[in-house]
Amino acid sequence: MPDTLAPTVTDVVELTRALVRCESVTPKEAGALRLLERTLEPLGFRCERMDFTQAGTDDVANLYARIGTGGRHFCFAGHSDVVPVGDLSSWTIGPFAAELSDGYLFGRGAADMKGAIAAFADAAARFVGRRGRDFGGSISLLITGDEEGPAVNGTVKMLKRLAERGETIDACVVGEPTSSRRFGDMMKIGRRGSMTVDLTVRGVQGHVAYPERLDNAVHRLSAIIEALVREPIDKGSTHFQPTSLQFTTVDVGNKATNIAPGVVRARFNTRFNDLWTSKTLLAHLQERIERASAAIGGNGTIEYDVSVSGESFYTPPGPLSDLVAGAIRDVAGIEAELSTTGGTSDARFIRGYCPVLEFGLVGESMHKVDEKSAIADLKTLARVYETVLDRYFAA
Repeated sequence: MPDTLAPTVTDVVELTRALVRCESVTPKEAGALRLLERTLEPLGFRCERMDFTQAGTDDVANLYARIGTGGRHFCFAGHSDVVPVGDLSSWTIGPFAAELSDGYLFGRGAADMKGAIAAFADAAARFVGRRGRDFGGSISLLITGDEEGPAVNGTVKMLKRLAERGETIDACVVGEPTSSRRFGDMMKIGRRGSMTVDLTVRGVQGHVAYPERLDNAVHRLSAIIEALVREPIDKGSTHFQPTSLQFTTVDVGNKATNIAPGVVRARFNTRFNDLWTSKTLLAHLQERIERASAAIGGNGTIEYDVSVSGESFYTPPGPLSDLVAGAIRDVAGIEAELSTTGGTSDARFIRGYCPVLEFGLVGESMHKVDEKSAIADLKTLARVYETVLDRYFAA
């Protein structure tokens, strides 16, 4: 674990580099939160480690840092953990070297989302430096080490602890890399829900030469797959794309050429819009599945194991989106699209506590080999966040 000291002067590029050098692959903290503590405490932030554990999951370190004790409370939320680097030999530049090249900062987490965390800190430092520590409100950073993992020992438990002791948040920006092709072209005001379903389809194993004596589970599953993907689940809604369903695995484990399998397992994931809850969507899909299975005949059975990582949510355009869009427009000179596309984020937990949206760097290289962020974008992002703070706490 690197014993990297925080830069003596808060600088978004150098702080991003220092964070990237911390090999904080989920669930490792690897010094990233300690680095943030050393950066924020001299500014007047009270830093509190919120570490959680739960049976069957990894222990996770989290950080809650706040300056101010009253007034309106603005929160920046994000995650210090990163995904694995994959094939190390495929990287042009070391994934944790944080090298600068051709106007970019390279490294795992540069885009998703250590660059945004550094921009949080840089913006707060500049704001507090101009306004002083008694600016009439509160600013916090809520940083988890469990966003890229199962997300059970991070943001959701941090928010619960804050609520239990009476701390409220009035508005929140999550620093996910929401920009699509060009910095500032998109921010997220909602996300689709995510539900994963594991199916176990059972028939009757038998000799392939005697089809009358068997009930091929693969054939039954193929009918189910056809029933689920043949027709769209919906056409989308006012603010969301159509619900999507994708099978991710089919497993039989049958190495014989003359045995029809009696059991097959499959998994699909669906990203659903606000026309559904996970409960209503599951009921709809089960109806399709059972109807397709019944059409096959026989006595086949289907078992379901369902997990939901988040419901769909939407923050209607209003004061928070206007505030952030205005800052993007005035600092970056671009009109941000209000979008609900993409995967899930910890905003799905925060939305139950306060208005929330997501805005950050260009996400084109996130989770990829040679992940990177433009140096100019890092600096611009910090200025956008600083402008948001200025206007939020305007006298």
